[in-house]
Amino acid sequence: MAHKGAIENSPLQVYASALLFSPASSLVRRHFKDEEPQWITIKPSNVTGDQWSACLSTLEGHSESVWSVAFSHDSARLASASGDKTVKIWDPSSSTCLLTLEGHSDTVFSVAFSHDSAQLASASVDKTVKIWDVSSGACLSTLEGHSDTVRSVAFSHDSARLASASDDRTVKVWDPSSGACLSPLEGHSEWVGSVAFSHDSAQLASASGDGTIKIWDPSSGACLSTLEGHSGSVSSVAFSHDSARLASASEDKTVKIWDPSSGACLLTLEGHSYWVSSMAFSHDSAQLASASANNTVKIWDPSSGACLSTLEGHSDWVRSMAFSHGSARLASASDDKTVKIWDPSSGACLQTLNVGRTLHGISFDRTDSYLYTETGTISLGNPADSIVALNNAEVQQPQYKGVALSSDRIWITYNSKMLVWLPSEYRSSCSAVSDNTIGVGVGSGRVWFVSTS
Repeated sequence: MAHKGAIENSPLQVYASALLFSPASSLVRRHFKDEEPQWITIKPSNVTGDQWSACLSTLEGHSESVWSVAFSHDSARLASASGDKTVKIWDPSSSTCLLTLEGHSDTVFSVAFSHDSAQLASASVDKTVKIWDVSSGACLSTLEGHSDTVRSVAFSHDSARLASASDDRTVKVWDPSSGACLSPLEGHSEWVGSVAFSHDSAQLASASGDGTIKIWDPSSGACLSTLEGHSGSVSSVAFSHDSARLASASEDKTVKIWDPSSGACLLTLEGHSYWVSSMAFSHDSAQLASASANNTVKIWDPSSGACLSTLEGHSDWVRSMAFSHGSARLASASDDKTVKIWDPSSGACLQTLNVGRTLHGISFDRTDSYLYTETGTISLGNPADSIVALNNAEVQQPQYKGVALSSDRIWITYNSKMLVWLPSEYRSSCSAVSDNTIGVGVGSGRVWFVSTS
């Protein structure tokens, strides 16, 4: 009996999970059709097919692991990248596969939508980047020129340029409309692992294993400056939101603040006892957070270089950070499976949320009352209520707003209440949540959706 475990452990799931994940033409599905939960507006009928089968799927097509899923900026489309060399574009509202983008000859590692959601870029081990028309699926151009794996791609904020970073030690700037390579940016002597456009799209920074950062004019391809000073590989770069400063994180345990216009190193921020893996500027550009492999986060004043506070409390690597839009709070996600909310001014830990898994992408909503994650939207309460720190020893269970995935990936929840039990074939290896829709990539290489009313 396919749903024996769910019914034994949670008998009421016979009216939700057991019906929802039974084949559309099965006797039990047809006989009890009126008992199906009405609050699920998109039912994964394509996953189960018409008859009972050992192979269950929502949207068939990928034959190997799904490496990543990403919503377009208007939330109307979802793209998935797979080891089967294809990219798929899905309609989250109908759970249908709109397009299968074929053309890569090796694993597709990542995908990125343009900020106007009109185009999609895909980067592959086959040394190419492809630009796709999101509406038609047409391959607008194949960007050839790299001689090794393309690790990352980034659209400029005005969607007029695309940058790609490769193990071949180069960065290339492309016109995503024509597919023309506008500028091959050469000069690094080791792999290039990170690229970032300034928020005004006027400059491009690249970080390399050779220990340098280069600032480029993405229009002309001119190298405006080479920023030297790190004694180890540079893992990431980030522009401040006003584009006036550039921060770099390195394996040499330091963060450096640069003037991207002159190339001058304004400050070297020392204090981490292990290599620095990531950084984030506050939205007012007045603070910088850096995370290290020694489980700590430091808050810096990027103008003076003063360390305002050291945030200690995580027991494992900090993977992701985000400032609230008002810059009054900082969220950090760690391999210790918690998210902590901090007051960056005082260094006080306001909340510790036991999310039960490592989160790699977190961000605040514009009201600073919710935290967006790949598993759901966490309610943080009124920002004004977080003036006084809670007992840091008190670990709280997060309260999710709307649909989400449970930390053990076994349940779809609604407002943190268990709603639909997921059979093992449907449990996530990666996921994305947008409003009332969940997109899930599973280990078999398939992607499925559920949307609620």
